[in-house]
Amino acid sequence: MSKQKQPRRLADADVGMFGAESSPSRSAPIALVVSSALCGQAASRQAHADVATPTPVDRAERANKWVVLALSGTATFMTTLDSSIVNIGLPSIARAFGVPLSGNIEWVLIGYLVVIAAVLLTFGRLADMLGRKPLFLAGLAVFTLGSAFCGAAPSLGTLIAARCFQGLGAAAILCVNVAMITRSFPAAERGRALGLNMILLALGVSAGPTIGGILTQALSWRWIFYVNLPIGALALLAAWRLLTERYHLERQRFDVPGAALLATGLAALTLGLSFGQEWGWGSLRFLGSMGIAVAALAGAAWVERRVPAPVLDPALLRNQVFAFANISFMICMLALFAVSFLLPFYLEELQGFDTLRSGLLLTPLPLTLALVAPVSGALADRVGSRWLAPLGLAIACAGLLLLSGLTQASSIAYLVLCLIVTGIGQGLFQSPNARAIMGAAPPDELGVASGVLATGRVIGQSLSVAVAGAVFTSFGGAAAGAALVAGRETLSVEQARALQQTFVTGLHAAFVVCAVLGAVGVVTALLRGVEGGDRPSVPGARPDEEAPAG
Repeated sequence: MSKQKQPRRLADADVGMFGAESSPSRSAPIALVVSSALCGQAASRQAHADVATPTPVDRAERANKWVVLALSGTATFMTTLDSSIVNIGLPSIARAFGVPLSGNIEWVLIGYLVVIAAVLLTFGRLADMLGRKPLFLAGLAVFTLGSAFCGAAPSLGTLIAARCFQGLGAAAILCVNVAMITRSFPAAERGRALGLNMILLALGVSAGPTIGGILTQALSWRWIFYVNLPIGALALLAAWRLLTERYHLERQRFDVPGAALLATGLAALTLGLSFGQEWGWGSLRFLGSMGIAVAALAGAAWVERRVPAPVLDPALLRNQVFAFANISFMICMLALFAVSFLLPFYLEELQGFDTLRSGLLLTPLPLTLALVAPVSGALADRVGSRWLAPLGLAIACAGLLLLSGLTQASSIAYLVLCLIVTGIGQGLFQSPNARAIMGAAPPDELGVASGVLATGRVIGQSLSVAVAGAVFTSFGGAAAGAALVAGRETLSVEQARALQQTFVTGLHAAFVVCAVLGAVGVVTALLRGVEGGDRPSVPGARPDEEAPAG
């Protein structure tokens, strides 16, 4: 696998969809109302059910739930668009600064990702202490300002620093928006809200390469960052005026040692997984990074059990539904991100398509996800998510097995069919599973729960690149793909066929391994059981009431 491509594909994955709580009191601007119809959502229920008679504050928040959904969805779209849009502009950035597509240029993507992974849990805890509105506003402000710094960067080093700063804003947004929607929507509508939030997530991922290509060719690479400025400024102004959650400060000491250890461990883990293929899995840099990650996370576990107000409450991780649903989600990301990681190599190196056509051929998956997620979320509100999540992941595994049958002679129709099946499974899994995760969290730990969910996404995608890349490379697929590109005009028919066969063998092995890992996720989804917010709503009950136990 070429060194310059492997880390770049990781950032496509990206991060998105995990969110915040607050609540508006006035009508949203028309753009946000329109985006709410398209956008996102996410949520689930509280394991400690809502009280039957909500407080006036609860009613005020829920009365403007669609504004909350519009704002969180807009922010989700902006962060996911930024991830996929930067990937397509990286060659232009490298040419502008006179550097190769390997080495320091990769930090434009990896630095952003590492910062997000490092601070998600800490920001989630701060959101629970201070309120979700302050974190959401701060995230929008920092992300928008960081975008301006990125666009105006005079050097590669400045651009990398600006991207890391931008990552702080993205993490603040991502750690609170699911919690915001969870608190704003009544129990009977939270799964549907989660599915709607995924529409903007999917649109951001699918539209990024096309928009990035157009902006880069028509203007310059700097506009892939400047495009965030009007969106971010309008969202920030609307959130400031419309979200009504009051600022509050819990009288608790912030766990600085635990936050520092978690940040160090998660950053080192993400960094090692991102660069493992390039560094070499047995290299001192990779082993050192993994050693730091293990030591820091072990230290964090020791600290978190001994402080009165931990960043991540160990009791939350002992909750069977919360723990197993998060494990299933991370495995889902591990198995399914291999699709967006490996297929660009298949399309560009084996089939010889250009970047724009390859990007368009990948869109059936996110578009199918966008169509299915709201439906599965609404269905989970009616019947619960107990069986929907494992069924969806099982269908996605079937899609991976279909993808393992791709060859150089496969038709576009077959590829689209594979992506649609995979998208149906992923859409059927994600909304109900996220609903179960948030439903298992106590109301005062929704920010941390959102942070855990988002962290699982980043770690799962990083693991996917590491595992799929290692399998693909070990079977000779990466070397064969590079040789096909280098010798496209000079290879004999026999040589080309031999390289194509080697490439297909590596691709087949990688997708089969990912399908097997996805099957493990099906098992963990079945093992999580049923609890609290995962139960369907009682027909005829008030929207604010949870289904009774039993």
